Amino acid sequence: MTAQLTYEELATLMKNGAGLTVDPSEMSSRPGSAFDEYGLDSLGLLGIVAALENRYGHPLPVDADRCKTPGEFLDLVNNTLVTGA
Repeated sequence: MTAQLTYEELATLMKNGAGLTVDPSEMSSRPGSAFDEYGLDSLGLLGIVAALENRYGHPLPVDADRCKTPGEFLDLVNNTLVTGA
């Protein structure tokens, strides 16, 4: 079974890691919106990256915490999970 990160899971990670309440359907309808529009800064994204690395047991690409949008982040994470890189 291939693991895929969803907008719902990303919203949960944003809530748990940064205390932000974000509507996952809003993120999915606007995948190019900037994380800072939701109040997520680079430190918050770094925490999400660390949580995902712990969950999946391998590191994400070094530029994962530099993603600017939810769509960009999900593409990067999900492509990494598929390739196992």
